[in-house]
Amino acid sequence: MKDLLSDEEIEKTKEQLFSNGANVKKIYNTVLYNNLDVYQINCTYYSALGDNDDAYLLARAVQFFAPGVPQVYYVGLLAGKNDIELMERTKVGRDINRHAYTLGEIDAETKRPVVKKLLKMMKFRNEYEAFGGSCIVSDSPDDMLEIHRVLNESETVLIADLESLKFSITYKDRGGVWHGLDLA
Repeated sequence: MKDLLSDEEIEKTKEQLFSNGANVKKIYNTVLYNNLDVYQINCTYYSALGDNDDAYLLARAVQFFAPGVPQVYYVGLLAGKNDIELMERTKVGRDINRHAYTLGEIDAETKRPVVKKLLKMMKFRNEYEAFGGSCIVSDSPDDMLEIHRVLNESETVLIADLESLKFSITYKDRGGVWHGLDLA
């Protein structure tokens, strides 16, 4: 964030995260928990978004439509919450994001609707050829975001309402017919 936000904006973002109930405390980001990186907050992506399925899926959709190859850590793949117990036991701040899932936990987590939807988005991101092409962000109101990914005849569009956290993903099939990505 250092090159994208001012120091004041970074501090405001961190304070908002701490106050949003993301199950994060300032002390977890100090030398007491072996965290020396002032630009890193020890927290899972899911918990940083208040353990909110809609916010999480929207954030991941934006990530998947951004240029480059998206990276999803295994805890993020399972929409994992902060593992406070592990971090308290080890006193290593980064362990908050390193839950060691049992096979039973993995089975249960992959049945959650948020994880099923995330997996469908990931499959689409990995297989649809337009993601290898251009990324075009359309002009839109501040509370909306519209991103097009285009390659040859392939095109997909993310339209997101940043206030309601609702979004849609549409794409053209090989015949040029538009479809909505079904995340249900």
